[in-house]
Amino acid sequence: MPRKPLPRRAALLAAAGLLGGLLTVPAVAAEAGTPEACSAADADIYRPPDTPTAAPGAVVACRKADALPMVIGGPPLNAWKVQYGSTDGRGRPVSVVGIVVVPQKPWTGPGARPLVAFVPGTLGIGPQCAFSKQLAGQYQDAYEGPNIAALLNAGYAVAATDGQGYMNGQVHPYASGAEAGHAALDMARAASRVPGAGVSPEAEVGIWGYSEGGSGSLWAAQLARSYAPELNVVGSASGGIPTDLKQVASNLDGRFFAGFLVDAFIGLSVTHPDLPFDDLLDDSGHKAVKDAESLCAVGTVSRFPGARIEQYTKDGLTLDQIYALHGPDGATWGDAVEAGKLGAGVGTPGSGARYEIGFPVLQYRGLADEVIPAQMASETRRAYCSAGIRTQWTSYVGDHLTGDAQAVGDVVAWLGDRFAGKETKGNC
Repeated sequence: MPRKPLPRRAALLAAAGLLGGLLTVPAVAAEAGTPEACSAADADIYRPPDTPTAAPGAVVACRKADALPMVIGGPPLNAWKVQYGSTDGRGRPVSVVGIVVVPQKPWTGPGARPLVAFVPGTLGIGPQCAFSKQLAGQYQDAYEGPNIAALLNAGYAVAATDGQGYMNGQVHPYASGAEAGHAALDMARAASRVPGAGVSPEAEVGIWGYSEGGSGSLWAAQLARSYAPELNVVGSASGGIPTDLKQVASNLDGRFFAGFLVDAFIGLSVTHPDLPFDDLLDDSGHKAVKDAESLCAVGTVSRFPGARIEQYTKDGLTLDQIYALHGPDGATWGDAVEAGKLGAGVGTPGSGARYEIGFPVLQYRGLADEVIPAQMASETRRAYCSAGIRTQWTSYVGDHLTGDAQAVGDVVAWLGDRFAGKETKGNC
Protein backbone atom coordinates (compact mmCIF):
# COMPACT_ATOMS: atom_id res chain seq x y z
CA MET A 1 0.00 0.00 0.00
CA PRO A 2 1.21 3.54 -0.61
CA ARG A 3 2.56 5.23 2.42
CA LYS A 4 0.28 7.30 4.64
CA PRO A 5 2.67 9.98 5.88
CA LEU A 6 2.78 10.86 9.55
CA PRO A 7 1.30 14.32 10.22
CA ARG A 8 4.69 15.68 11.28
CA ARG A 9 6.05 14.85 7.85
CA ALA A 10 3.37 16.61 5.83
CA ALA A 11 5.53 19.70 5.33
CA LEU A 12 8.28 17.53 3.85
CA LEU A 13 6.35 15.97 1.02
CA ALA A 14 6.81 18.95 -1.26
CA ALA A 15 10.56 18.48 -0.79
CA ALA A 16 10.61 14.69 -1.17
CA GLY A 17 13.31 13.57 -3.64
CA LEU A 18 15.00 10.57 -5.08
CA LEU A 19 17.87 9.14 -3.05
CA GLY A 20 21.24 9.33 -4.68
CA GLY A 21 20.48 11.70 -7.53
CA LEU A 22 18.19 9.70 -9.81
CA LEU A 23 17.78 12.97 -11.67
CA THR A 24 20.68 15.37 -12.11
CA VAL A 25 19.56 18.95 -11.55
CA PRO A 26 20.70 21.56 -14.10
CA ALA A 27 22.99 24.24 -12.74
CA VAL A 28 21.14 27.28 -11.45
CA ALA A 29 22.91 30.54 -10.64
CA ALA A 30 22.20 31.91 -7.18
CA GLU A 31 20.03 35.01 -6.90
CA ALA A 32 21.86 38.30 -6.80
CA GLY A 33 20.04 39.67 -3.78
CA THR A 34 20.97 39.00 -0.16
CA PRO A 35 19.74 40.44 3.13
CA GLU A 36 21.31 43.81 3.87
CA ALA A 37 22.16 42.66 7.37
CA CYS A 38 22.14 39.38 9.22
CA SER A 39 19.55 40.30 11.82
CA ALA A 40 17.00 37.48 11.66
CA ALA A 41 15.81 35.98 14.94
CA ASP A 42 17.22 32.55 15.71
CA ALA A 43 13.74 31.02 15.52
CA ASP A 44 13.29 32.46 12.02
CA ILE A 45 16.42 30.72 10.76
CA TYR A 46 14.79 27.34 11.39
CA ARG A 47 11.30 28.27 10.17
CA PRO A 48 10.83 27.02 6.59
CA PRO A 49 8.98 29.17 4.07
CA ASP A 50 5.42 28.09 3.30
CA THR A 51 6.45 27.83 -0.35
CA PRO A 52 10.22 27.70 -0.94
CA THR A 53 11.21 29.76 -3.97
CA ALA A 54 14.83 30.80 -3.36
CA ALA A 55 17.33 29.84 -6.03
CA PRO A 56 20.09 27.40 -5.08
CA GLY A 57 22.61 29.23 -2.90
CA ALA A 58 20.47 32.32 -2.32
CA VAL A 59 20.46 33.57 1.28
CA VAL A 60 16.93 33.58 2.68
CA ALA A 61 17.79 34.71 6.22
CA CYS A 62 20.89 34.97 8.40
CA ARG A 63 21.98 35.97 11.87
CA LYS A 64 25.34 36.48 13.55
CA ALA A 65 26.35 33.64 15.85
CA ASP A 66 28.11 35.24 18.79
CA ALA A 67 30.02 32.17 19.96
CA LEU A 68 30.68 28.58 18.92
CA PRO A 69 31.62 26.77 22.13
CA MET A 70 31.96 23.43 20.34
CA VAL A 71 34.83 24.76 18.18
CA ILE A 72 37.43 24.13 20.86
CA GLY A 73 40.97 25.21 20.11
CA GLY A 74 40.05 27.35 17.14
CA PRO A 75 41.14 30.96 16.53
CA PRO A 76 39.00 34.06 17.07
CA LEU A 77 36.21 33.79 14.53
CA ASN A 78 33.04 35.26 13.11
CA ALA A 79 30.06 33.04 12.38
CA TRP A 80 26.64 33.33 10.82
CA LYS A 81 23.69 30.97 10.82
CA VAL A 82 22.17 30.94 7.35
CA GLN A 83 18.93 29.74 5.81
CA TYR A 84 19.50 29.30 2.09
CA GLY A 85 17.89 27.90 -1.03
CA SER A 86 18.63 24.42 -2.33
CA THR A 87 16.85 21.66 -4.25
CA ASP A 88 15.66 18.19 -3.40
CA GLY A 89 16.52 15.09 -5.44
CA ARG A 90 13.88 15.96 -8.02
CA GLY A 91 15.02 19.54 -8.45
CA ARG A 92 12.26 21.18 -6.43
CA PRO A 93 13.10 24.21 -4.25
CA VAL A 94 13.71 23.66 -0.55
CA SER A 95 15.27 25.70 2.22
CA VAL A 96 18.21 24.44 4.27
CA VAL A 97 20.13 25.83 7.25
CA GLY A 98 23.88 25.88 7.72
CA ILE A 99 26.62 27.93 9.32
CA VAL A 100 29.43 30.03 7.82
CA VAL A 101 32.55 30.44 9.98
CA VAL A 102 35.48 32.70 9.09
CA PRO A 103 38.70 33.38 11.05
CA GLN A 104 39.01 36.97 12.18
CA LYS A 105 42.68 37.01 11.18
CA PRO A 106 43.06 38.34 7.62
CA TRP A 107 44.01 35.84 4.93
CA THR A 108 47.63 36.38 3.89
CA GLY A 109 47.95 33.68 1.25
CA PRO A 110 47.66 34.15 -2.50
CA GLY A 111 44.26 34.92 -3.96
CA ALA A 112 41.02 34.80 -2.00
CA ARG A 113 40.66 32.97 1.30
CA PRO A 114 39.86 29.31 0.48
CA LEU A 115 36.50 27.87 1.50
CA VAL A 116 35.74 24.36 2.77
CA ALA A 117 32.21 23.01 2.31
CA PHE A 118 31.85 20.78 5.36
CA VAL A 119 29.28 17.98 5.60
CA PRO A 120 28.86 16.74 9.20
CA GLY A 121 28.79 13.09 10.11
CA THR A 122 25.83 11.28 11.62
CA LEU A 123 24.18 13.45 14.28
CA GLY A 124 20.79 11.75 14.62
CA ILE A 125 17.59 13.00 13.04
CA GLY A 126 15.99 14.88 15.93
CA PRO A 127 15.55 18.58 15.08
CA GLN A 128 17.80 19.60 17.99
CA CYS A 129 20.66 17.67 16.37
CA ALA A 130 21.26 20.23 13.58
CA PHE A 131 24.99 20.93 13.26
CA SER A 132 24.49 24.71 13.37
CA LYS A 133 22.64 24.37 16.69
CA GLN A 134 25.24 22.05 18.15
CA LEU A 135 28.21 24.24 17.24
CA ALA A 136 26.42 27.15 18.89
CA GLY A 137 26.07 25.12 22.08
CA GLN A 138 22.32 24.57 21.96
CA TYR A 139 22.73 20.79 22.23
CA GLN A 140 25.97 18.96 22.85
CA ASP A 141 26.23 15.66 21.01
CA ALA A 142 28.41 16.78 18.10
CA TYR A 143 31.96 15.48 17.78
CA GLU A 144 33.41 17.40 14.84
CA GLY A 145 34.07 20.78 16.41
CA PRO A 146 37.82 19.98 16.29
CA ASN A 147 37.53 19.44 12.53
CA ILE A 148 36.14 22.95 12.12
CA ALA A 149 38.81 24.36 14.47
CA ALA A 150 41.58 22.75 12.40
CA LEU A 151 40.28 24.32 9.21
CA LEU A 152 40.00 27.75 10.85
CA ASN A 153 43.51 27.46 12.30
CA ALA A 154 44.73 26.86 8.75
CA GLY A 155 43.09 30.15 7.76
CA TYR A 156 40.22 28.71 5.73
CA ALA A 157 36.59 29.76 5.79
CA VAL A 158 34.06 27.02 6.47
CA ALA A 159 30.54 26.62 5.10
CA ALA A 160 28.96 23.76 7.04
CA THR A 161 25.51 22.59 6.05
CA ASP A 162 23.08 21.06 8.50
CA GLY A 163 21.67 19.06 5.62
CA GLN A 164 18.06 19.07 4.54
CA GLY A 165 15.24 18.32 6.96
CA TYR A 166 16.39 19.96 10.20
CA MET A 167 13.98 22.89 10.03
CA ASN A 168 10.76 23.09 12.05
CA GLY A 169 8.26 20.33 11.27
CA GLN A 170 10.68 18.40 9.07
CA VAL A 171 12.53 15.09 9.28
CA HIS A 172 16.12 14.77 8.08
CA PRO A 173 16.42 12.53 4.98
CA TYR A 174 19.27 10.52 6.48
CA ALA A 175 21.53 8.78 3.94
CA SER A 176 19.98 10.65 1.01
CA GLY A 177 22.66 11.29 -1.62
CA ALA A 178 21.27 13.98 -3.92
CA GLU A 179 19.80 15.98 -1.06
CA ALA A 180 23.09 15.90 0.84
CA GLY A 181 25.19 16.79 -2.19
CA HIS A 182 22.95 19.68 -3.18
CA ALA A 183 22.85 21.04 0.37
CA ALA A 184 26.67 21.04 0.58
CA LEU A 185 27.20 22.72 -2.78
CA ASP A 186 24.50 25.32 -2.17
CA MET A 187 25.99 26.08 1.26
CA ALA A 188 29.25 26.86 -0.53
CA ARG A 189 27.35 29.10 -2.94
CA ALA A 190 25.58 30.87 -0.09
CA ALA A 191 28.78 31.62 1.87
CA SER A 192 29.84 34.44 -0.45
CA ARG A 193 26.39 36.02 -0.13
CA VAL A 194 26.43 36.40 3.65
CA PRO A 195 26.82 40.14 4.42
CA GLY A 196 30.10 40.83 6.17
CA ALA A 197 31.52 37.31 5.84
CA GLY A 198 34.07 38.38 3.24
CA VAL A 199 33.97 35.08 1.36
CA SER A 200 34.75 35.57 -2.31
CA PRO A 201 32.59 33.89 -4.96
CA GLU A 202 35.90 33.18 -6.73
CA ALA A 203 37.37 31.33 -3.76
CA GLU A 204 38.80 27.88 -4.28
CA VAL A 205 36.54 25.31 -2.67
CA GLY A 206 37.37 22.08 -0.91
CA ILE A 207 34.75 19.57 0.25
CA TRP A 208 35.04 17.41 3.37
CA GLY A 209 32.90 14.94 5.26
CA TYR A 210 33.04 11.70 7.24
CA SER A 211 30.49 8.88 7.76
CA GLU A 212 27.12 10.32 6.67
CA GLY A 213 29.22 13.36 5.77
CA GLY A 214 31.53 11.09 3.78
CA SER A 215 28.59 10.06 1.64
CA GLY A 216 27.35 13.64 1.35
CA SER A 217 30.77 15.02 0.44
CA LEU A 218 31.35 12.33 -2.20
CA TRP A 219 27.91 12.98 -3.65
CA ALA A 220 28.79 16.69 -3.73
CA ALA A 221 31.98 15.78 -5.61
CA GLN A 222 30.02 13.70 -8.12
CA LEU A 223 27.38 16.39 -8.64
CA ALA A 224 29.59 19.49 -8.59
CA ARG A 225 30.32 19.68 -12.32
CA SER A 226 26.67 19.41 -13.39
CA TYR A 227 24.92 21.07 -10.46
CA ALA A 228 27.30 23.89 -9.46
CA PRO A 229 29.86 24.36 -12.26
CA GLU A 230 30.62 27.93 -11.21
CA LEU A 231 32.19 26.73 -7.95
CA ASN A 232 35.96 26.39 -8.19
CA VAL A 233 36.20 22.99 -6.49
CA VAL A 234 39.82 21.84 -6.22
CA GLY A 235 39.46 18.68 -4.13
CA SER A 236 37.12 16.57 -2.02
CA ALA A 237 37.95 14.45 1.04
CA SER A 238 35.56 11.72 2.18
CA GLY A 239 36.02 9.22 4.98
CA GLY A 240 34.08 6.29 6.45
CA ILE A 241 31.85 6.38 3.37
CA PRO A 242 28.61 4.36 3.29
CA THR A 243 28.81 3.98 -0.48
CA ASP A 244 26.53 0.93 -0.85
CA LEU A 245 23.53 1.14 1.45
CA LYS A 246 22.58 -2.52 1.00
CA GLN A 247 25.97 -3.67 2.24
CA VAL A 248 25.83 -1.22 5.12
CA ALA A 249 22.30 -2.33 6.05
CA SER A 250 23.32 -5.99 6.18
CA ASN A 251 26.26 -5.05 8.37
CA LEU A 252 24.12 -3.02 10.79
CA ASP A 253 20.99 -5.16 11.14
CA GLY A 254 20.99 -6.83 14.55
CA ARG A 255 24.25 -5.22 15.64
CA PHE A 256 25.34 -2.48 18.00
CA PHE A 257 24.87 0.43 15.57
CA ALA A 258 21.46 -0.74 14.30
CA GLY A 259 20.03 2.69 15.13
CA PHE A 260 21.73 4.06 12.03
CA LEU A 261 19.73 1.55 9.96
CA VAL A 262 16.49 2.70 11.58
CA ASP A 263 17.38 6.29 10.68
CA ALA A 264 18.20 5.25 7.11
CA PHE A 265 14.79 3.66 6.56
CA ILE A 266 13.10 6.74 7.98
CA GLY A 267 15.23 8.91 5.68
CA LEU A 268 14.26 6.84 2.63
CA SER A 269 10.60 7.09 3.62
CA VAL A 270 10.97 10.88 3.56
CA THR A 271 12.46 11.01 0.07
CA HIS A 272 10.20 8.22 -1.24
CA PRO A 273 6.78 8.90 0.34
CA ASP A 274 4.97 6.57 -2.08
CA LEU A 275 6.84 3.49 -0.89
CA PRO A 276 5.01 1.46 1.78
CA PHE A 277 6.27 2.34 5.23
CA ASP A 278 3.84 3.28 7.99
CA ASP A 279 1.44 0.47 7.07
CA LEU A 280 4.27 -2.06 7.42
CA LEU A 281 4.98 -1.15 11.03
CA ASP A 282 3.55 -2.69 14.16
CA ASP A 283 3.13 -0.74 17.38
CA SER A 284 6.79 -1.20 18.31
CA GLY A 285 7.77 0.05 14.86
CA HIS A 286 5.72 3.21 15.20
CA LYS A 287 7.27 3.76 18.62
CA ALA A 288 10.76 3.22 17.15
CA VAL A 289 10.11 5.86 14.46
CA LYS A 290 8.80 8.34 17.01
CA ASP A 291 11.82 7.77 19.23
CA ALA A 292 14.34 7.97 16.40
CA GLU A 293 12.88 11.27 15.22
CA SER A 294 13.54 12.78 18.65
CA LEU A 295 17.09 11.51 19.24
CA CYS A 296 20.63 12.58 18.38
CA ALA A 297 23.52 10.22 17.65
CA VAL A 298 24.33 8.91 21.13
CA GLY A 299 20.65 8.50 21.99
CA THR A 300 20.02 6.65 18.72
CA VAL A 301 22.82 4.16 19.34
CA SER A 302 21.68 3.66 22.93
CA ARG A 303 18.03 3.15 21.97
CA PHE A 304 18.56 0.49 19.28
CA PRO A 305 21.60 -1.72 20.05
CA GLY A 306 21.16 -5.14 18.44
CA ALA A 307 17.80 -4.24 16.89
CA ARG A 308 16.63 -6.07 13.78
CA ILE A 309 14.37 -4.40 11.24
CA GLU A 310 12.00 -7.37 11.19
CA GLN A 311 11.06 -6.83 14.84
CA TYR A 312 9.34 -3.56 13.91
CA THR A 313 7.08 -4.84 11.11
CA LYS A 314 3.68 -6.54 11.35
CA ASP A 315 4.82 -9.53 9.31
CA GLY A 316 8.41 -9.78 10.54
CA LEU A 317 9.79 -8.65 7.19
CA THR A 318 13.50 -9.10 6.56
CA LEU A 319 15.63 -6.60 4.66
CA ASP A 320 15.32 -8.59 1.42
CA GLN A 321 11.56 -8.81 1.78
CA ILE A 322 11.31 -5.06 2.33
CA TYR A 323 13.51 -4.42 -0.72
CA ALA A 324 11.01 -6.32 -2.87
CA LEU A 325 8.06 -4.14 -1.86
CA HIS A 326 7.00 -1.50 -4.37
CA GLY A 327 5.02 1.69 -4.58
CA PRO A 328 2.20 2.54 -7.01
CA ASP A 329 4.65 3.35 -9.81
CA GLY A 330 6.33 -0.06 -9.55
CA ALA A 331 9.56 1.29 -8.02
CA THR A 332 10.74 -0.84 -5.11
CA TRP A 333 12.54 -0.22 -1.86
CA GLY A 334 15.47 -2.04 -3.45
CA ASP A 335 15.49 0.47 -6.32
CA ALA A 336 15.58 3.35 -3.84
CA VAL A 337 18.48 1.82 -1.93
CA GLU A 338 20.45 0.93 -5.08
CA ALA A 339 20.07 4.49 -6.39
CA GLY A 340 22.23 5.71 -3.52
CA LYS A 341 25.27 3.67 -4.54
CA LEU A 342 28.36 5.83 -4.96
CA GLY A 343 31.10 5.19 -7.49
CA ALA A 344 28.76 4.09 -10.29
CA GLY A 345 28.86 6.16 -13.45
CA VAL A 346 31.88 8.27 -12.48
CA GLY A 347 34.51 9.49 -14.92
CA THR A 348 36.83 12.30 -15.86
CA PRO A 349 35.77 15.45 -17.73
CA GLY A 350 34.97 14.69 -21.35
CA SER A 351 34.45 10.99 -20.67
CA GLY A 352 30.71 11.25 -21.08
CA ALA A 353 30.23 9.66 -17.66
CA ARG A 354 27.12 10.54 -15.71
CA TYR A 355 29.25 12.09 -12.95
CA GLU A 356 32.39 13.79 -14.29
CA ILE A 357 34.96 14.73 -11.67
CA GLY A 358 37.81 17.03 -12.64
CA PHE A 359 39.62 17.34 -9.30
CA PRO A 360 41.43 14.95 -6.94
CA VAL A 361 39.58 13.02 -4.26
CA LEU A 362 40.79 11.64 -0.95
CA GLN A 363 39.11 8.54 0.50
CA TYR A 364 39.96 7.12 3.91
CA ARG A 365 38.72 4.75 6.60
CA GLY A 366 39.63 3.16 9.92
CA LEU A 367 41.00 -0.36 9.57
CA ALA A 368 38.84 -1.51 12.49
CA ASP A 369 35.69 0.17 11.17
CA GLU A 370 32.74 -1.90 12.40
CA VAL A 371 30.10 0.12 10.51
CA ILE A 372 31.50 0.33 6.96
CA PRO A 373 32.51 -3.04 5.44
CA ALA A 374 36.11 -3.15 4.23
CA GLN A 375 35.09 -4.79 0.94
CA MET A 376 32.73 -1.93 0.15
CA ALA A 377 35.40 0.70 0.81
CA SER A 378 37.82 -1.16 -1.49
CA GLU A 379 35.18 -1.43 -4.22
CA THR A 380 34.60 2.33 -4.15
CA ARG A 381 38.30 3.04 -4.35
CA ARG A 382 38.65 0.67 -7.31
CA ALA A 383 35.69 2.27 -9.09
CA TYR A 384 37.26 5.71 -8.84
CA CYS A 385 40.71 4.52 -9.81
CA SER A 386 39.37 2.55 -12.78
CA ALA A 387 37.58 5.67 -13.97
CA GLY A 388 40.87 7.58 -14.04
CA ILE A 389 39.98 9.93 -11.20
CA ARG A 390 43.01 11.05 -9.18
CA THR A 391 42.35 9.18 -5.97
CA GLN A 392 44.33 9.17 -2.74
CA TRP A 393 43.62 6.29 -0.35
CA THR A 394 44.56 6.42 3.33
CA SER A 395 43.73 4.11 6.22
CA TYR A 396 44.04 4.51 9.98
CA VAL A 397 44.22 2.07 12.87
CA GLY A 398 40.96 3.28 14.44
CA ASP A 399 37.35 2.14 14.27
CA HIS A 400 34.46 4.06 12.74
CA LEU A 401 34.25 6.62 15.52
CA THR A 402 37.96 7.23 16.05
CA GLY A 403 38.89 7.13 12.36
CA ASP A 404 37.37 10.57 11.91
CA ALA A 405 39.52 12.23 14.58
CA GLN A 406 42.69 10.43 13.48
CA ALA A 407 42.43 11.84 9.96
CA VAL A 408 41.88 15.53 10.76
CA GLY A 409 45.49 16.70 10.41
CA ASP A 410 46.07 14.74 7.21
CA VAL A 411 42.84 15.93 5.60
CA VAL A 412 43.53 19.60 6.38
CA ALA A 413 47.06 19.22 4.97
CA TRP A 414 45.74 17.46 1.85
CA LEU A 415 43.21 20.22 1.25
CA GLY A 416 45.97 22.77 1.85
CA ASP A 417 48.02 21.19 -0.94
CA ARG A 418 45.05 21.48 -3.27
CA PHE A 419 44.59 25.15 -2.36
CA ALA A 420 48.33 25.68 -2.97
CA GLY A 421 47.97 24.24 -6.46
CA LYS A 422 50.16 21.21 -5.82
CA GLU A 423 49.66 18.38 -8.27
CA THR A 424 48.75 14.91 -7.15
CA LYS A 425 48.32 11.68 -9.05
CA GLY A 426 46.94 9.84 -6.05
CA ASN A 427 48.04 6.33 -5.14
CA CYS A 428 45.76 4.10 -7.22
